[in-house]
This record gives sequence, C-alpha cells and structure tokens, in this order.
Amino acid sequence: MKENINFLKNKSILVTGGTGSFGQLFVETILKNHNLIKKLVVFSRDELKQFEMAQKFPEKKYKKIRYFLGDLRDKERIYRALDNIDIVIHTAALKQVPKAEYDPFEYIKTNIIGAQNLIEACLDSNVENLIALSTDKAVSPINLYGATKLCADKLFISARNIAGNKKIKFSVVRYGNVTASRGSIIPFFKTLKDSSFLPITHKDMTRFNISLKDAVSLVMYAIKNNFGGEIFVPKLPSFKVTDLALAMFPKKKLKFIGIREGEKIHEELISKAENLKILENDKFYIVLS
Repeated sequence: MKENINFLKNKSILVTGGTGSFGQLFVETILKNHNLIKKLVVFSRDELKQFEMAQKFPEKKYKKIRYFLGDLRDKERIYRALDNIDIVIHTAALKQVPKAEYDPFEYIKTNIIGAQNLIEACLDSNVENLIALSTDKAVSPINLYGATKLCADKLFISARNIAGNKKIKFSVVRYGNVTASRGSIIPFFKTLKDSSFLPITHKDMTRFNISLKDAVSLVMYAIKNNFGGEIFVPKLPSFKVTDLALAMFPKKKLKFIGIREGEKIHEELISKAENLKILENDKFYIVLS
C-alpha cells in the first residue's frame, strides 16, 4: 500500500544519513510519488553507499533526487546542503555500542556536536520542520552511545528556546531495534548459519522491535502532526533474544557469552520521569516537553 504523502506537496526534503537502512526506505517511499515534491536530498558521508544508492535511484529517472556528500561535523557543508530545504529528517549517527565505549569522543563529535551544527544551520536557513530519529538507548542511558543520543534529543527539543520568531519545529521520534536493519541482530545471526552455536549475551535479554515500514510511517506522522518540542514513541512489542534465535535456527545450540560493555538486559522507551507528561492514542505515545 502506497504511503499518502500529499502533505509533502511542493516541499524540499533533506535526509541526513540518507544511505542507511531507514533513509533508503524513506527515500523509496517518497519517490513512489516523486513528482509531488520539489526536491529530495540524500546527505551522507559515505561515497560508496551513495554510489550504490544512485544505482537504485538514479537521478536520470528521478529528476527530483540529489546526492550530497558531507559530514555533520562540517557546519559549512551543512549550510550548503540546506539551501532551499523545507523539511529535514535527521537519521545520521554513529550507533555501535561497543565502539562508542572504545572511541567515545568520535561519537560525541558526530552525535552531539553534529546535531548542534544541524540545529544552528536550520535556524539560519528557511527550514520549517526537523524530525530527529532517536533510540530506546537514550532512555536512562548506561552506555556512551545512549548518552550521546540523550544529549542530542535534549538539543533538538530545547532548540525552540533559541528559535525566536522563526517558524521552525523541532521534534524527535524514538523507537527500538529495526527489524533486519544493517548491523542488527537478525543479519548477524544469518552470518552464523553454518556455525555450531549462536552466541547470546544473556538468557533474559529483551529488545523492542519495529519494522522499517512502521518506522517510516511514524516519521511521516510526525512530519504531518508535530507542533515542535515533543517526542513521538510508538507502542512496540518486545522479544526475547533467545526466542528469536530459536525461531531462526531451532536446532542450534545457544551459548551465553555475557553482557557486552554498555549493554542493558532490558531497554526502555519512556523513562519514569517522562511518564508524568505523556499523551497517547492507539498507536503512539507523545512525550511533551
């Protein structure tokens, strides 16, 4: 079923980290009705992924798409990318939990300083709306990655305090693990199909789960309905990692190897403090600032 994107008519959209799993499906969703929009810019720092994405969505076929090489750490490049942009979807981040523990300041430079660079550039441009993607690991974080995402969320939510009279909205979308996304557990288990066992960090480990399609739909909802300053949280099921492993490989042995540094047994989508200021409908919670 085609996503209704009529509310994006004549809008110019930029997706940071647009070559990632979410970005690719979001771009594909927009391009199914690409004549509706004015421009769609894919902003990322990996030239190979841009090249591969351009084979799938070539500029000759999709006249509205542009591929823009750049890094969130380079504020001047962000300013150039935001030329005549109305809506920004911010998905770019460093995301691997163990690597963040090993190289923490690299994550700070991209996930926090990069977020502030984007905020300031949007405020100085004519951007109308920014939706930033977050993670369950930003809730009561115990690892560096989650802490950087919590800081970024705070920056986006509080950006309205420095917006003045500018008509720009900053909002956050927060969800859990994306099914089969690059670097997630399902592709990892698939690489072990010929091994004698599957490594599991803890027998009680659980994770929230969302499909890429539902993540895109949630972001579309946020673009259409946000007022600015809120966090959109979907009502998600969680799963036991052991159940997933046995569903994929019923006959494989499971080997418990211990929790990795910075890893929680159970993630959270809403903190206890946030419970005091939420609205909800049948599909979402909306955390108010």
